[in-house]
Amino acid sequence: MPSPSSASSASPVAPTRPVAEPGPAAPPTEADLLDFARRTAADTELVASLPLDPEDRTWLRLEGPGGSEAWLIGWPPGTGTGWHDHGGSHGALVTAAGELMEQSLAARLPTEGWKTLELADGVDRERPLPAGRGRAFGPHHVHEVLNTSTTRHAVSVHAYYPPLPLMRRYSRTGQVLRLEQVEQPEEWG
Repeated sequence: MPSPSSASSASPVAPTRPVAEPGPAAPPTEADLLDFARRTAADTELVASLPLDPEDRTWLRLEGPGGSEAWLIGWPPGTGTGWHDHGGSHGALVTAAGELMEQSLAARLPTEGWKTLELADGVDRERPLPAGRGRAFGPHHVHEVLNTSTTRHAVSVHAYYPPLPLMRRYSRTGQVLRLEQVEQPEEWG
């Protein structure tokens, strides 16, 4: 046994606990996507760098938060997306310049098993989105976005999570919505 004079002055070692490895970051929420879109839309230098075409929409793919997909999109006067959904992704959009109009359906549509659907009365919503305004939406959102101006381009920022697995395109006549096409990501350039 060691004598008191030879004792170490080190304090006792506490038992060690396993250190947890940091897990993956939580996926971005709709609020996170909207915040990103607002901050990006306020970046006047980035918005001004988007080339605008007099007839066709232009876009620039951006790095979104937490692995999301994001786009800066230029809208010539009178252009729009047509009715579509985002393949189960949630998202956000903010107008950076000009003004857009969003028309949407306040109804949850089935995602599979139908080609034609009759919409109930009262499901239509219309929302003007002037510069600086935007909105977030859930994974079942069906809408169309339009630049209704006859003279002025608009620019907007869009973000989606998870990255868009597909987009379903619809045509609409009165209250009848018809599935026309399913687009895959490789078709968007």
